[in-house]
Amino acid sequence: MILPSKKAEGISYAIREVVVYARQLEKKGIKVLKMNIGDPIAYDFDTPQHMKEALYKAALDGYNGYAPSEGYEELRKAIAEREKRRNGMDYDIDDICITTGVTEALQIFLASCLNGGDELLVPGPTYPPYNLITTFHGAKPVPYATIESEGWQPDIDDIRKKINGKTKGIVIINPNNPTGALYSSKVVKEIIDVAAEHGLAIVSDEIYDDIVFEGKQYATASLAKDVPMLTFNGFSKVYLVPGWRIGYALFNNPNGELDELKDAFLRIARARLCANSVCQLAMIEALKGSQRHIEEMVKRLRERRDFAYKRLNEIEGISTAKPQGAFYIFPKIESNVWKDDKEFVLDVLNEVHVLFVHGSGFCPIYGKNHFRAVILPPIEMMEEAFNRLEAFMKKRLIK
Repeated sequence: MILPSKKAEGISYAIREVVVYARQLEKKGIKVLKMNIGDPIAYDFDTPQHMKEALYKAALDGYNGYAPSEGYEELRKAIAEREKRRNGMDYDIDDICITTGVTEALQIFLASCLNGGDELLVPGPTYPPYNLITTFHGAKPVPYATIESEGWQPDIDDIRKKINGKTKGIVIINPNNPTGALYSSKVVKEIIDVAAEHGLAIVSDEIYDDIVFEGKQYATASLAKDVPMLTFNGFSKVYLVPGWRIGYALFNNPNGELDELKDAFLRIARARLCANSVCQLAMIEALKGSQRHIEEMVKRLRERRDFAYKRLNEIEGISTAKPQGAFYIFPKIESNVWKDDKEFVLDVLNEVHVLFVHGSGFCPIYGKNHFRAVILPPIEMMEEAFNRLEAFMKKRLIK
């Protein structure tokens, strides 16, 4: 028997792990209402037509071979123009690398940055790959508290307390997955100050930057242009193409502090060849073409957010903060009927056939006793899902 590596033993991705249980029911002919995955295309959203046509045209025009490892120059130039227009940032195209989604940018960064024993401060709760990939490289993800009663804003004092000689960097995810929190510019500036004080790298994940319901998302780099940091962004969410897998990394490197890290990042990028060629060409059209779909998408999501927030708080045994961005909501399980949140999620699935994701899958400390739901489905589907959840809670809380 060939055994898996020790590195692979601890890999478990909660968002897709729960799907395995749902499939067992589906094999029996049971229809499951899926409230678990952040894929707009799985519901009633669609990729803008001009982007589909650009993808097809790219193939017809012969862009079917390998792309440059750092990405096509035309796309990197379009991204730099967006950063100047939206965030007032001046990026050289050589400070931009196109990746196979944000997750690959994260994989390359952590591979180029972490050594065994290093620590990485991540928001608690967080997008699971930050924990998984950090651990895979023999380093330790250290969750810092975010405050539920304050809309899941980061706890600056907790960040300070958790910095030590092993800390390599601080991760910011804004808007946040899984909580839907939109971090205030004041809080982000305070995190920047803490990182600068300790000479730490900042990683800012901004994949949901234009999906905001109230207020404004400020790019982290725009709040401190003289501080070195790495920003991750991409097209999956805002431009409704999660399956096209195009993301990018932006190096804000004003005084050359990131030169060696950037060199290591790009060497790994060359070793993995390139991101998808025709999809890169379509992303140029995404940035330069009509942006009307964004306003319409946010309007629909705001209505769905309002419904989900109100309806979940009406259910006995459930409470939730109000998300300000992205397309997630992160309710709290107020009852101790279940031994943990995963048991709760599987009980809901098996009893009323609604699929959520257990909160501890996003952080065993700050995610426990919660679950994540998406606000992507039409209101009619969410209404059915939450009605089933309410009936389930009534039944369980009576016992």
